[in-house]
Amino acid sequence: MNGAEVARIVLRASVGSTMLVHGIAHGRSIKGTAKWFKSIGFSQPRLQARSSAVVEVGAGSALVLGAATPLAASAVVGTMAVAARTVHIKNGFFITKEGYEYVLSLSAASVALSALGSGTASVDRLLLGRRERMSGLQRAALTTGLGLGAAAAQLAAFWSRPQPASTKKEPEQQAQTQQTQQTQESAQG
Repeated sequence: MNGAEVARIVLRASVGSTMLVHGIAHGRSIKGTAKWFKSIGFSQPRLQARSSAVVEVGAGSALVLGAATPLAASAVVGTMAVAARTVHIKNGFFITKEGYEYVLSLSAASVALSALGSGTASVDRLLLGRRERMSGLQRAALTTGLGLGAAAAQLAAFWSRPQPASTKKEPEQQAQTQQTQQTQESAQG
C-alpha cells in the first residue's frame, strides 16, 4: 500500500467518522436539534433536524466505506456550506470564535478526497473495478457543484436570516415606543 492509498483511507476515516458522529448526535436529540435549527432561522425545524441526521450519518458512513465517494463528499460540502452561511461566516475565520475554519477544512478535505478517488480499499473499487469514469478534476467539480447547489436550494427553501435580538421588540415594547413617540410629537406640536 503506497502513501496515496494511506492518505485516502485517512481522509475517508477522519471526515467520514466526523460526519457520522455529528449525525448520530443530531439524531439522538431531534427535539434539541430542531430547536437549534429554529434559533438560526430555519422553517420546518423538525424536518431540518431529521434531514441533517440522515444526511450526516449517510454521508459519513459512505465516506468511511468509500462508497459513492463523490456524492458522499458533495453531501459534506453542502452541509458545511449551510453551516458556514447560517452560523460561521459572520464570526470570521477562527474556530475559537465560531468561525468558518472547521467547516472550510471539512469541505476542502471532501473535495480533495473526491479528486483523489476512494482508492483500492473501498466499496467503489469493489463495484467499479479499476475503471474510473471521471477524472479527478471532474469528480472535484461534481462534488463542489452538487454540494453548493444543494446548499443553495436548502437555504432558499427553508432559511431566512434571524433578526438580531436587539431589533426584536415584544408587543408591549412596541406599544410603549409608539406611545412615547406620540407623547413627544404632541409636546412638540
